[in-house]
Amino acid sequence: MSDKTKMIIGSDKITNIDNSNIQNFNKINIKEIGPTVQNISLGEDLNILIDELVNHILNEFNKGKEERVIRLYILDYVKNFKINLQEISNLFLNDQDDSNFFYLLGYINYNGIETNVNKQKAFELYQKAADLGNIIAQLELSNIYIHGNGIERNYNKSFELSEKLAKDGHPNAINRLGYCYELGIGTNINIQKAFELYQKAAYLGNIRAQCNLALMYKNGKGTEINYDKAFKLLKNSAEEGHSSGINLLGYFYNNGIGTNINIQKAFELYQIAANLGNSIAQFNLATMYEYGENDEIKINIDKAIYWYKKSAEQGDIDAQNKLESLQDEDEWE
Repeated sequence: MSDKTKMIIGSDKITNIDNSNIQNFNKINIKEIGPTVQNISLGEDLNILIDELVNHILNEFNKGKEERVIRLYILDYVKNFKINLQEISNLFLNDQDDSNFFYLLGYINYNGIETNVNKQKAFELYQKAADLGNIIAQLELSNIYIHGNGIERNYNKSFELSEKLAKDGHPNAINRLGYCYELGIGTNINIQKAFELYQKAAYLGNIRAQCNLALMYKNGKGTEINYDKAFKLLKNSAEEGHSSGINLLGYFYNNGIGTNINIQKAFELYQIAANLGNSIAQFNLATMYEYGENDEIKINIDKAIYWYKKSAEQGDIDAQNKLESLQDEDEWE
């Protein structure tokens, strides 16, 4: 059964994990930053809050934190300090110099926070912020240019932005530049360079880069195969709560890569990552429920269908095919 599970999610590329670390990683102590007052007046206090919020987001980006973590932080921050996002929009509408405001308003529109999703408007706001030198807006643009998401792709611009930001030492950009070199996005494929960039970003603490570097060690890309190093990198990424790291670590336990086979741990890790919304982990969990595993995991077709559906809803083609197959079988019974 183990060879039916999958490792990675599209562009991205526990020994005994302390589950409390993973379960609680998204509990945010907002009081650690920002003014202590609850009712924020318009003007200087609001400027301070926006600057601190955007700086925190930049730090999270460079750590490789996932979008759901950043979004949750923003929602909690806005709620905690009773920030009216519409008020912010009206207040700064004519302020042509506040790049953090343009970035935050872009983020709000891109993700539909207290407004309808408007990717084009978000793109234009990110561009304004980027033109004013806003680092995080430039990071957002470099990602959008690769994946599109309603905006026309431009691989050359993504590579140029990533290269510029990587030279300035931003781990998020260093990791993305490695990705560009690995897949030939806006440049020629250079696996050795990709490995070196992933290694640098991982060393700087970027947990997404740690996943990418682990896969390079597993597959011997740009380096010799080293399952032990791959396992250690994934263990660290998983302990930091990265869902791809958790899923990949489950895959390593499932298949005995860099460690002994441990089906129960693999199952538990897939469960954690699946509940965090990782579509590949959802597929893997569904696969375990569909086929079972000796006496450790009991076959449960209803749960298999549930998790295939969750994965399929996020666009996983394999999950869509499995879901259709299982539902057809159910109709014939």
